[in-house]
Amino acid sequence: MAKELKLNLPSADDLFSTQEERDDAQREKVLDIPLSEIDSFPDHPFQVRMDESMQAMVDSVKAFGIQTPAVIRQKEDGRYELVSGHRRKMACELAGLDAMPCIVRHMSRDEAIIAMVDSNLQREVILPSEKAKSYQMKLDAIRRQAGRPSKENSATVLQNFGGKTSRELLAEKSPDSHEQIRKYIRLTELIPEVLQMVDAGKIAMRPAVELSYLPKEEQQTLLDAMESEDCTPSHVQAMKMRKFSQEGRLGEDVIVSIMQEEKPNQVEQFKMPKNRISKYFAPGTPAQKIEDTIVKALELYRQRERQRNDAR
Repeated sequence: MAKELKLNLPSADDLFSTQEERDDAQREKVLDIPLSEIDSFPDHPFQVRMDESMQAMVDSVKAFGIQTPAVIRQKEDGRYELVSGHRRKMACELAGLDAMPCIVRHMSRDEAIIAMVDSNLQREVILPSEKAKSYQMKLDAIRRQAGRPSKENSATVLQNFGGKTSRELLAEKSPDSHEQIRKYIRLTELIPEVLQMVDAGKIAMRPAVELSYLPKEEQQTLLDAMESEDCTPSHVQAMKMRKFSQEGRLGEDVIVSIMQEEKPNQVEQFKMPKNRISKYFAPGTPAQKIEDTIVKALELYRQRERQRNDAR
């Protein structure tokens, strides 16, 4: 039987183009790309905020255009994916532009993730949740490049990268140390409501890391306790909760008991049994709203008392 002869024949493009033309096609260029053809990066962890900085950028774009090109990569369907420049794209949209200058870069999915994270970590203001998600995305990308499963320990030594650990690679182009990166990645284990409290500065980093070891159900119970007690756990309290959780003894009563412990330098607070005032508020009313309503009622009461005294 005749054997099939397999030949590696050049493509039609290679046959009818010169080497110079092929090299030029691979060379990076700055091109004006229509905004309608550029998609945001999937699961982009960094928020694009409509703040004073954005308004200043819009004014600059209107006056001078985009000074630094965005970085994009072409997808299989022919459209483009934004790697770096999400704020610039929004500024262009708000300024009424139809296109913006971009560098079209040949990248794999994991290369794009790493470039996206590295470029955005240079922002002046970054929320803890943004760092947490971006570090996790970059860590997973590095592991895939090394051919390692994404669920291995974050300090795994990657032989394909000169024997460096994954956290060492993460720290090379970031403002954070290996240990700080580990802490940020732990925040991805928090339920969204608790992570939002970390972003808002209501829960500090150290207790947040300890709370990240609690199962989701226990975190939800803790969230309910924080709302009812109108306080957040200290680092010591969070460590206690983690210990009780590991022992299988962290129930609602234990959480409330720990939360009611007096913290060092704690501001003295006035507390009232909730059942004495619950009939005046709808179920689920936030503790802050209850407090504000009571304070306003007391202010009205004091005002009426003054008026009554003046009338005597």
